[in-house]
This record gives sequence, structure tokens and C-alpha cells, in this order.
Amino acid sequence: MLNRVVLVGRLTKDPDLRYTPNGVAVANFTLAVNRPFSNQQGNRDADFINCVVWRRAAENLASYMKKGSMVGVDGRLQSRTFEGRDGNTVFVTEVVADSVQFLESKGASQNRDQQPSGFPPNQNQNQNQPNQNSDNPFKDNGEPIDISDDDLPF
Repeated sequence: MLNRVVLVGRLTKDPDLRYTPNGVAVANFTLAVNRPFSNQQGNRDADFINCVVWRRAAENLASYMKKGSMVGVDGRLQSRTFEGRDGNTVFVTEVVADSVQFLESKGASQNRDQQPSGFPPNQNQNQNQPNQNSDNPFKDNGEPIDISDDDLPF
């Protein structure tokens, strides 16, 4: 059996860092992840995916990343239930992150044009700057690339 999740997206708000009664750090956060296709209006919709990370990775995430930061998450999907304050059963599905990779430097998200979380930066913002990101694997903003089947590793 396999339960593996890999996501790349932007934080919708600052991570919520807390500690268990035993002193273990835990951070909850939500990622806005663009869908790989456009809607009928030609825009990309985003999914908002709840995630949780534990221990040192939780502290690092809360210390160095904030709303709008782009991160990569590698983890597993987990479902759980609990009884809510109203006595009803609450069902939760979330990604439990084994690792969180910081995909931009601290403060880089401040330098982007103000965009809603989860959407690519304004395409015109760097038109007067030389192409500094020619090796950036994310430069296509999730658009399909031209690749032959012979180049695939599987």
C-alpha cells in the first residue's frame, strides 16, 4: 500500500505554531495549490489543502515562512475524527508533512506583486529585468512542457 503526497503551493496565512503538553512543536498551515488546468473563464482555480508538520520542521516553518511563501511538502494523507463542541462528529483530512522545503528565501514573497495566495506572480513584473531565473524549474507556472516519452524515468 502507498500513501504519499507531494505538493507545491503558497501559504494562505502564517503557520500556526503550538506545543503539545509534552513540549512537542506542531504547526498547522494551509497551502493554496493551483490546479493543472484552467476553468471556463481561462483562469486557474486553486485547492486549499490543510497540512500539519511536527517537531523541528514545525519550528523552522513558523520562523522562516509566512503568508504567501512558496513551499514544497512531502508527506502522507491522514483522516481522523473527533467530537466537536456541539457534540457532533467532526471529520478531518489533512496532509501530515514528513518534510517541508522552502522554495524561496525569507521575504521573497514580499517582493512579488500583491497576488491572492496560490496564484502565479504577475507575468509582467520582471519585464524590465534580465532573465535571472533561466534555471528555475518552476518558471512555467505549472503549464505543460514539451517532453518526449523517452525522457521520462518510468
